Amino acid sequence: MPLSSATQRLNQLHHQMSPSTDAFSAIPLAPADAIFALTAAYKADEFKQKVNLGVGAYRDNDGNPFVLPVVRKAKVLISQDNSLDHEYLPIAGLPTFTGASAKLIFGADSPAIKEGRVSTLQTISGTGANHLGALFLERFYGPWAGKSKAEKIIYVSNPSWANHKAIFNNVGLTSADYPYYDPKTIGLAFNEFLNFLRNVPLQSVILVHACAHNPTGVDPTREQWKEIVAIFLERGLFAFLDTAYQGFASGSLDDDAWAVRYFTEQGVPLLVCQSFAKNMGLYGERVGALSVVAAHAGDAEGGAKRIASQLLVLQRSEISNPPTFGARIAALILNDPTMFGEWKKDVSEMAFRIIEMRKQLYDLLENKLKTPAVGPNGWSHITSQIGMFSFTGLNPAQCKALVEKGHVYLTGNGRISMAGLNTGNIEYFAKCLDSAVRGTL
Repeated sequence: MPLSSATQRLNQLHHQMSPSTDAFSAIPLAPADAIFALTAAYKADEFKQKVNLGVGAYRDNDGNPFVLPVVRKAKVLISQDNSLDHEYLPIAGLPTFTGASAKLIFGADSPAIKEGRVSTLQTISGTGANHLGALFLERFYGPWAGKSKAEKIIYVSNPSWANHKAIFNNVGLTSADYPYYDPKTIGLAFNEFLNFLRNVPLQSVILVHACAHNPTGVDPTREQWKEIVAIFLERGLFAFLDTAYQGFASGSLDDDAWAVRYFTEQGVPLLVCQSFAKNMGLYGERVGALSVVAAHAGDAEGGAKRIASQLLVLQRSEISNPPTFGARIAALILNDPTMFGEWKKDVSEMAFRIIEMRKQLYDLLENKLKTPAVGPNGWSHITSQIGMFSFTGLNPAQCKALVEKGHVYLTGNGRISMAGLNTGNIEYFAKCLDSAVRGTL
């Protein structure tokens, strides 16, 4: 029998007054990560000539993931070493890895290392290094003491790696943009950047891509770096240095570390985030490091021991101990002279393949296809940019046409991963890009 109107009303009132049984009913649906969504769309595409230029991972000339020969060698050695176990690492990570990581980025003869001023912890790749570094500053950066989240501002290049702002927001910081990329020249907005640094509040924290800027591939020259550092010193700015592509950008580990070493030598207060995802191909092993440089060693005020002690407390509460396997691979390679030499060769081969793709793409667009220029300098920005990524200068409509009509997968801001190009697909891509620029795709 149907319920009486009175009974129905009582049931409605009971439902309205009862606590919700779904504690997460108010959660909104978050948008999918743009890069991973792009990769999923690529995989679902059945077009034979499809090209994936979205993901930031190296591919060989056949378009396949590349395991470095020296990494394969290290894995074999680890598997044959019966002395190894699966015990926890120290909170700071594998000592042979952290020590070698610091020397790799600062230089083996770095005064900062020799003086005991560098505190290095193993992290969950570069993402974890950014997170831990930001968390440390949020808690302990002196000029931020007693300030609100809105006042704890970290300045980030416009554009930057998409994850930077999300990481900083999650640890209680506020991100703000600074001018870096000039879309008119498809290059560095150098004067605007310098003017920003001259006028930003004293002791501000500035995130700086130390080499192979992501996503633009636009880096300052060494002379420009010197001007930048001079203003950092003049205004007491703190450098939050992110370096995910050491060796991978130019093919030289030392050249790609030049900016970090110069900042350090000149006495700029700083920390450095390292990743071994790209230059060792250890993407899924999540191998990284965070180094904070103190004004002096020891446990006196501002000393390296105090900094290290607080980093350990933060790390313990977040991950307890970092993972072992990837760190062992990296440590073997970094500490064995023969394997280190083999790694340098592997890294340079990856870097030079990308440099060659830049040259070929430039030649196809500029000389063979005579593609109308999207900037004032023709297509020279393709070869002047550095590292894995290139900002093509394409507008959103052209990018959309490439994805939907050309089956070429790239982000809407025109960024492409040069590692996704190879001798088998570069001409197809160039022709699609040419058609997109002409509006005929």
